[in-house]
Amino acid sequence: MLAIAAAIVFGIWLLLDLFGTNLGAPDLFNFSTMASLGLLLLSLYLAGVGSGPRMGAGTGSGRRWYGRRPGRG
Repeated sequence: MLAIAAAIVFGIWLLLDLFGTNLGAPDLFNFSTMASLGLLLLSLYLAGVGSGPRMGAGTGSGRRWYGRRPGRG
């Protein structure tokens, strides 16, 4: 999810740069701010933050393999 948010930030920044607009706040929407925000979101994604719900110990969902796994020779 955070990788998608980073892609959206980079996409918005690219459109703002291509159209040459700053939305009335040149200090807020500059290269360093948008690049920092996008890289922050990407680093959080790569660190595993916001990667979705984790399986708990007692949920009972998911596959369980007892003995040999199929297709493992």
